[in-house]
Amino acid sequence: MRMLRVGLAQINTTVGDLDGNVAKVLEYAQRAQERGADLLAFPELTVTGYPPEDLLLRDQFILDNLAALKRIVQDAPHGIALVVGFVDQDGEGIYNAAAVIKDGAIAGVYRKQLLPNYGVFDEHRYFQCGVEAPVFDVAGVAVGMNVCEDIWYPNGPQRGQALAGAEVIVNINGSPYHAGKGELREEMLATRARDSAVIVCYVNLVGGQDELVFDGGSLVFDERGELIARAAQFEEELLLCDLAVERVQQTRLADAAWQQRQAEFSEREAHPRIAVSSEPLASEKPPLERRVAKPLEEDAEVYAALVTGTRDYWAKSGAEKALIALSGGIDSSLVATIAVDALGAEHVVGVAMPSRYSSEGSIADAQRLAENLGIELMIVPIEPAHVAFQEMLERPFAGTEPGTAEENVQARIRGNVLMTLSNKFGWWVLTTGNKSEYATGYCTLYGDMAGGYAALKDVPKTLVYRLAEHRNRAAGRDLIPRSVIEKPPSAELRPDQLDADSLPPYDELDPILEAYVEDERSLAEIVAMGHDEALVRRVMAMVDRNEYKRRQAPPGVKITPRAFGRDRRLPLANRYRGY
Repeated sequence: MRMLRVGLAQINTTVGDLDGNVAKVLEYAQRAQERGADLLAFPELTVTGYPPEDLLLRDQFILDNLAALKRIVQDAPHGIALVVGFVDQDGEGIYNAAAVIKDGAIAGVYRKQLLPNYGVFDEHRYFQCGVEAPVFDVAGVAVGMNVCEDIWYPNGPQRGQALAGAEVIVNINGSPYHAGKGELREEMLATRARDSAVIVCYVNLVGGQDELVFDGGSLVFDERGELIARAAQFEEELLLCDLAVERVQQTRLADAAWQQRQAEFSEREAHPRIAVSSEPLASEKPPLERRVAKPLEEDAEVYAALVTGTRDYWAKSGAEKALIALSGGIDSSLVATIAVDALGAEHVVGVAMPSRYSSEGSIADAQRLAENLGIELMIVPIEPAHVAFQEMLERPFAGTEPGTAEENVQARIRGNVLMTLSNKFGWWVLTTGNKSEYATGYCTLYGDMAGGYAALKDVPKTLVYRLAEHRNRAAGRDLIPRSVIEKPPSAELRPDQLDADSLPPYDELDPILEAYVEDERSLAEIVAMGHDEALVRRVMAMVDRNEYKRRQAPPGVKITPRAFGRDRRLPLANRYRGY
């Protein structure tokens, strides 16, 4: 029986680090060759890193990417075929492409045909659409290559490649993570494999890039739609799998409907055959164990995404330490824990900034958390600055009642302290606001929103509590103190203040926010879900009037299907109201 050994190089590339990406390709190619791989596939736009965004508008960047690909062609080990994502170019424009490389030459190129232009994707801004979907002969096996979006549609390029004779489909990806996407992805790939009676090999990028996180989880499905290999999530991995290619033909011969579709297939000219290698598959290979990594549970998966996004934003930006305001509350405690898991305790500094309204318990909780995590904690009381601000504003505020403006002075003093420490020592500020707060505007511009990265920007408050409990379970102890989790949330900007004074209870608020922000539900639809109409109107109004704040917020890790920022772009000057 013919067995094709395929490798999926699930690697963490860095946008713009052409030399580093090339070095990683060559390293994994050598490892795969030593383990007997016939074919090794890398993720989408491996050479440039993904997504390169407006770097693609620079002619020199495109030329440098082509030169980097040439280095791979020259230096890659012989005897193994590579599929490498890069930016191709011709007189019509540039293309999101995959090069098939073998023995010091490019055997052929596939150009992505279906360009996503929704959510975080805007590939029509940069790329032209490919038109041909070649089938490559690799050691006597017909292999179709395509890129990411191409496989998400039933009548995408993979269907024609399979009807033109491809026994294996290799799909290279930069597929961003959001909670629940892995299950959807696997169902789709199983369907594609089964419908086209083809083995599907899906390699995905891993790591963080600005707001996006890529979860890896590369996959192989056989021609019956059965999972035969899965890589780990959020880790680099070389996944190797032996493909029983003969079974593909046996399945097709036994399927009269398939035989009929293939006989009627009339688009063969769009699927030219390209010879990559003619030598027979090696019969002697190092033994290979079946690898089917277990998917992470939901809370563990989200937590891993937050750690990955934070780690890579720091590493790929060249930052050394993270600075976090520790209030003794649940949000800052979870952010500090994520930072320690991402960067190491020695690279995290906490700063407590008590005011006249800070409780002794909150200060003690911040100290206890810092001890549990093993991080440095500075204590910088803000009372002198608070008194000075009150004196400065006494005349302008004369005759008015104290309110939110006076309360927010404290938040802005703290933001000033954080950014001054950042400026002095070169540490980057990791902010602590969550999605529920950003959605409703329960955050202070130039105060608690001041910073370089927002780890919880896409995490609803109710999920914050779940993640804290998850991390404590994983630690086997109350790494985040129990008193932090159990006390009512408060900004502590006035006596006896609670979040519930300004916001609905989070278990009521978060489902409304999900329906409005992520699902684009109307007022009537949300009310029909069982929510009070007056409350829904209030929440929708809060979301709409705080769009200007969110535009000034730092980037943060995307973990939901629709995050603030790249996913959701509403006009600031906007009079439409749907409530």
